[in-house]
Amino acid sequence: MAHKRIHLIALFQFRLVTLILLFVTYSTHATTWRVGPTRPYTFCSQVAPLVQNGDTILIDASTYVNDPQVKWSKNNLLIKGVGGRPILRAGSIIANDAVNGKGIFVISGANVTVENIEFADAAVIDHNGAGIRQEGANLFVRYCKFSGNEMGILCGNIPNCKTVVEYTEFVNGGSVLNPGYQHNIYINHIDTFIFRYNYSHDAIAEGHELKSRANNNFILYNRIANEQSVDSRTIDLPNGGTTVVVGNIIEQGPNSANSNLLGYGLEGLSNPGPHNVWICNNTFVNKKTTGSFIQVATGTDTLFVKNNILAGAKTGGLIIGAPTVLDSSHNVIHNQVSAIGFVDAAHYNYHLTANSPAVDAGVSVPAVVRGYALQANQMYVDTCQTESRNLYNQVDVGAFEFAPVSAQEEAVKSAVQVFPNPSSGMLHVFTGEEQLERACIFDMAGLLLGAFSTNDIHIDDLDSGLYLMTVQTKKGTVALKIMKY
Repeated sequence: MAHKRIHLIALFQFRLVTLILLFVTYSTHATTWRVGPTRPYTFCSQVAPLVQNGDTILIDASTYVNDPQVKWSKNNLLIKGVGGRPILRAGSIIANDAVNGKGIFVISGANVTVENIEFADAAVIDHNGAGIRQEGANLFVRYCKFSGNEMGILCGNIPNCKTVVEYTEFVNGGSVLNPGYQHNIYINHIDTFIFRYNYSHDAIAEGHELKSRANNNFILYNRIANEQSVDSRTIDLPNGGTTVVVGNIIEQGPNSANSNLLGYGLEGLSNPGPHNVWICNNTFVNKKTTGSFIQVATGTDTLFVKNNILAGAKTGGLIIGAPTVLDSSHNVIHNQVSAIGFVDAAHYNYHLTANSPAVDAGVSVPAVVRGYALQANQMYVDTCQTESRNLYNQVDVGAFEFAPVSAQEEAVKSAVQVFPNPSSGMLHVFTGEEQLERACIFDMAGLLLGAFSTNDIHIDDLDSGLYLMTVQTKKGTVALKIMKY
């Protein structure tokens, strides 16, 4: 018996040592690759065949034109722009590539993170040219921009996959050579899609600002808007499943080719059920003279619509479709956008004024759906940022909470400016006629990272991301968010 116990202990120790050696070997061999005009590798296509699982690729801020399509096949990669946001601008090599022909990045590895990169002008022979073509499970995209691509992100059919996109801008996605089939972002059949803190706008050629066939969609605190281009539906979720839409500005412009802003299950409820749609604290704006707001497939199990502003024409009806359960209340609805009391709807500022009928008109919604609260606790801030949503009296309807401020608070707030914001390394704090007494930078958990008494602040050592800053003068303290590229 003692001999057996000794044998088991020895076996356990051997396995433990083996695991430690494997971890050390993996850690030791992870490599950081540098790409830039002054680096040994001047294009991503030169590095991609060399990287191994777990490596990091840092791309210097510059404009990279006409690089061949880059395929990232390894797992657990971090691909990140540094020193500013590099621009990867597709050209004739990708456009005429009859063999590959997918886009700027093709990511077939799993668990890849892409940060702080702009993808522009991807076009290919079949008109599905993507900034990023996702073919591997679990992609994370942060602080990026997708401009003028036939597809911003195009995600394939991938089992057991979660795709997360946050703090990212999409603009002018679509193809005039194949109208209606290319979009700012298009997610095919995956398990979970999380889209938060983004700005997706002005898809062209009847494309959607957002289209997703994922089983579970969580669309949180974004600005999803058509302003002047000829797009199609603002949000299209054609196959049902579980959908949570909270805290968004969702706008249809005067030139949109479609008739409603949000469609659900309109190509058939083929995703796994239940087919529930939860829509809470959004601001819907229709600037066409015709149209409708929400259309769901007959057979949808639950349509929950509370605390939303639905402003503009609804000649086709407010809600189209026949869900089994419709739970709708405390929405502010009007045919005239001007009747809502927005700060400046003509210039897309949908914050509330003091006399808005949406102020204090909402109801508390304590429910949580798969870990995501239906009660809005954040508010979108241009561009691709958020701030906390604090409650004053009753819940306000729409994406923004009206916050009364005193004249002195307003004067202090308007005098303080921080620029450039976002920044890659230097911030200037402008305080008007008042002298800066103290500026502090905190992480999003509230940990103090630095305190400064000068107006020029270096943030080179901060990682890319969002931070809180407080600026103090004799007249008061202003809190705001800053972003480091």
